[in-house]
Amino acid sequence: MQRLQFTKEINTAAQKVYETMLGLKDKRAYEHWTSAFNPTSTYEGTWEKGSKIHFVGVDENGKKGGMVSEIVEHQPAKFVSIRHYGFLDGDIEVTTGEQVEKWAGGHENYSYQENNGITSVTVDIDTLDEYLDYFNTIYPLALDKLKELSAR
Repeated sequence: MQRLQFTKEINTAAQKVYETMLGLKDKRAYEHWTSAFNPTSTYEGTWEKGSKIHFVGVDENGKKGGMVSEIVEHQPAKFVSIRHYGFLDGDIEVTTGEQVEKWAGGHENYSYQENNGITSVTVDIDTLDEYLDYFNTIYPLALDKLKELSAR
């Protein structure tokens, strides 16, 4: 597994970027910026430390899928750490097996650093080699959407 890092400067307070990124005041904000990954992206669960959360979407055949994850750390407007440990096959959680073992335990971390009203949001994500090109292409687009939303 490799770790990728993406950073975006956003001309607004860290609190607003954080709330927008996680969809805390309006879940549609989360769904908007993550639509870069899948037009139906959403989450089920909460962002509370220790809680389970599903990151879900529907594929081209209408089947629900996504990630089974845990919020490992949550420091509001500073740092959020997500540990992925399974995937969804429809409504079934798959947390063991060869497909899971390749990437289980990988993290996706969001860091927020504000300086003079400008927030630097950094995403660190663990991924498999086969997804490097995908994330290197899509994550910058997603963060552009987050920037646009947060600046409103």
